[in-house]
Amino acid sequence: MLRVGIFVDAHSVTLHGGYGLRYDNLRRFACRDNSIPVKMSVYLAYDLSRAREDTSYEAKTTRFCEVLRDFEYKVFERPVDRLGDGVSRSCVDVDISVDITRYANDLDRIVLLSNSKEYVPAVKAAQEMGCRVELVGFDNVDETLKKEVDLFVSGYVIPGLLPVKSPYEWGTVGSRVRGVCYDFSHSDGYGFLRYMSKINDKLWVTDSRSAESPFKTVFAHVSQFESDFDTSFLPSRELIFEFDLVENEKGLVAEDIILVSAP
Repeated sequence: MLRVGIFVDAHSVTLHGGYGLRYDNLRRFACRDNSIPVKMSVYLAYDLSRAREDTSYEAKTTRFCEVLRDFEYKVFERPVDRLGDGVSRSCVDVDISVDITRYANDLDRIVLLSNSKEYVPAVKAAQEMGCRVELVGFDNVDETLKKEVDLFVSGYVIPGLLPVKSPYEWGTVGSRVRGVCYDFSHSDGYGFLRYMSKINDKLWVTDSRSAESPFKTVFAHVSQFESDFDTSFLPSRELIFEFDLVENEKGLVAEDIILVSAP
């Protein structure tokens, strides 16, 4: 059974699209092949000065940490240093990099949540120790970091990782999901969106016609994209769309398609 480590740069994730991250579903994704979560760490940049002045900030941080511990994450609160002129700095990236290289020998897979290129040396070191490194990010993910890891998955497309306004379960008819437009014909005015319908250990099986694939394909007509979106950018694996799954006589189609993330 594989041994997994999860390392989350909480400040980076929150600032770059990951606000509201469901840490229980992150654990499910990281251990999707029945792996054992050996090390689950969340690194939190904590502003001591603000906490002394703002009781609501302190209370929210305390509740956040309590929820994480309920899911068996270890929380590392790292103080923010004030440098003047409103600039602040935390040593979170250094702590995570050190811990990745420290534990890589005892892990088969590391799941890192961040967007910063500062982790590239740690990723390389872990890989040299024989550890697979996967990256989950949202907005503004550094291209160098994406290319260095063994797998990059946009956190937007992982079912249940972020809250989506829908009364239906992700992937069911009527629900609202997120995915990419991997094929589009400008002459015909339509294309196809691919979304992750479930979490399993076959992420590499992107052909939705395979029974093993966790992905499904849905028809998308140009008229369903928001009016101010320039469809000349399609197809694209970088643009993340949110849309409704609607069933008609032709099968599943995407409606009310909006752009939620772009490089």
